Amino acid sequence: MKSQELRKLAPEIDSLRLGSGWSIDDLGKPQIIVENSYGHSHPGSAHLNQLVEEAGKGIGNAGGRAANYYVTDICDGEAQGHDGMNYSLVSRDIMAAMMEIHVKATPFDAGVFITSCDKSVPAHLMAIGRLNMPALLVPGGIMKAGPNLLTLEQIGTYNAQYERKEISEEQFLAYKKDACPACGACSFMGTASTMQVMAEALGISLPGSALIPTHIPYLKDISRIAGERAVELGKEELLPSEILTMDAFRNAVMIHAAIAGSSNSLLHLLAIAHELGIQLPPELFDEIHRQIPFLLNIRPSGFWPGEYFWYAGGVPAIMEELKDVLDLDVKTVTGKTLGENLEDLRQNGFYEECRKHLPARGVTVNDIIKPYHHPIRKQGAIAILKENLAPEGAVLKHAAISPNLMQATLKARVFNSEEEALQAVLQKDIQPGDAVFIRYEGPKGSGMPEMFYTTEAIASDPELAESIALITNGRFSGATRGPAIGHVSPEAYEGGPIALVEDNDLIHIDIPARKLEITGTNGISQTPEEIDKILSARHDRWTRPASQPSYGILDIFKHNSTSPMQGAYMENKNA
Repeated sequence: MKSQELRKLAPEIDSLRLGSGWSIDDLGKPQIIVENSYGHSHPGSAHLNQLVEEAGKGIGNAGGRAANYYVTDICDGEAQGHDGMNYSLVSRDIMAAMMEIHVKATPFDAGVFITSCDKSVPAHLMAIGRLNMPALLVPGGIMKAGPNLLTLEQIGTYNAQYERKEISEEQFLAYKKDACPACGACSFMGTASTMQVMAEALGISLPGSALIPTHIPYLKDISRIAGERAVELGKEELLPSEILTMDAFRNAVMIHAAIAGSSNSLLHLLAIAHELGIQLPPELFDEIHRQIPFLLNIRPSGFWPGEYFWYAGGVPAIMEELKDVLDLDVKTVTGKTLGENLEDLRQNGFYEECRKHLPARGVTVNDIIKPYHHPIRKQGAIAILKENLAPEGAVLKHAAISPNLMQATLKARVFNSEEEALQAVLQKDIQPGDAVFIRYEGPKGSGMPEMFYTTEAIASDPELAESIALITNGRFSGATRGPAIGHVSPEAYEGGPIALVEDNDLIHIDIPARKLEITGTNGISQTPEEIDKILSARHDRWTRPASQPSYGILDIFKHNSTSPMQGAYMENKNA
């Protein structure tokens, strides 16, 4: 075991661990780090100490010694609406770096990584890939819905309605009070839930462990089982690089299509793959989403709250629908193949245990997970758009977009910050037929914040939701609905074409043809050659605006981040 080898090189380790409460017997056991994002930062992490305790019990049962390490995450919801959102994406990379430091500085034989939410799940997966030590991830579960199936992503809609005086302050406060009735990831298929699903889809989490409702005792059981399995992983020396292969990533993207997963997953899966030396082209998402149907009737693209997914059988049930197209021979953290795991679940009563919760809720499995040949939509939710406005690409989640906007030509309205755009929407300054641009909000511009409030203001306005688009080099919340195109690359701060758009330019969107392009200026259509000359002249006149004031880690991130279409991770400039 690696830990025993390093004890010989650094004899102080024994003294220091004895001083931390270890026993003499503990020193000779397999030493397992339990990394987690526990903290009072938000409901997705406030309960994780309970799962850490259960994992420790499992480690002890299997003859190991647990050591608990913490890197608390931030909450995108609490960072919304102010400059705190600029720190959201960079937190992913810094969490991964802190976990790297923990493991590299101290000897461990294997790891259990426990986390729930938007940036912390990809951070833990990046760390697992980077460290390539025997490890598995325990998804921290999902909260139950509030009264009348209220879920948190609806608060953005109610906020816009309140700002427009459509609901009273009393009504709005009642919604806020009931939106988060328990701990766990928010109860919709946002980024937190999507990334829990991706962890299981990649085979680095135990089968059936993603999105277990936090009030179900099985969540603690799976944490204990994970602790036991971590000790075995250390002895077997089964490495993440043997599990997180290109075939595993292809499986994950297929499942992403079937669940209509968050668009942020493109940032995260690309960054995770990078840690393993795998080039995961964003075009693969487009290719697979064209082929794999959308099956999961869960918010925001579907009807039911997120907790219902696990009641219907969770990720394994989706895999059963996709088993004819998935690679069932990929190795997983159980030491078995994906196909063997699915057979075990069929035999051990897993689906019966999940589905016993459905009758009391008045729903059936088919209400939640549609059959492969009778899907909600014949294609997944993600499209990669290109052409002269986004030469490197842009990301669109089209599952909930009006048919009116699948092919449309709109007039540009240009804003250089979300705050300006949001006020224009709320004050009715945006009209049907507009293409609202928010730029200089990419990784190098401001850290790549979400444009959540603006998208909700648009989606909650029936007229605008049917007739305008929001286009940005920023990103969107996993809860986003409606006509939102993000990750436009190259970003404006790098002088990409989005920086050159002017008011009244004609913007053509063709989702079936995957096009996002400028086709005219001053409201008049022009030839591609004419547009190229105009953009070239504009670029010659363009000057990079002064960067928003920043210091510390945000400044470092802005200078070292890659393109959104590469994953927006911090790159090693010397590599």
